[in-house]
Amino acid sequence: MPTRAGKKPSVSKVKQSVNKQGFYSKVLDEAEKLDFELASGVDGIDNEITLLRVKIKSIMGDDPKNIKLLIDMTNALERLIRTRYKITKEQRKGLKEAIGNVLRDIALPLGIGIGAAIDKRVG
Repeated sequence: MPTRAGKKPSVSKVKQSVNKQGFYSKVLDEAEKLDFELASGVDGIDNEITLLRVKIKSIMGDDPKNIKLLIDMTNALERLIRTRYKITKEQRKGLKEAIGNVLRDIALPLGIGIGAAIDKRVG
């Protein structure tokens, strides 16, 4: 249910909306129901792409040795971008290589051995 700019839906409207949809209503707490309602008005996946980029940057700062998570998140980002722009297979390969290069440029100065893992996945 879209809302007017700057206005949050009331809790009762959120309950009505979630109850109408029903599927998730039994597993969401009140805060999640409000988040669900707010997210239901968002079109596209641009916010998710941005969120993943922010989270990747955060993990690079907070837990740079968590290579598996970084690779998983980078692959998820690649899939979202590919979906968003419906890029070709060649463009996809270039994007994966570019993301790998960025991670290597950040990871190597930090002394993290991420390059070999990315090379295996890109190749």
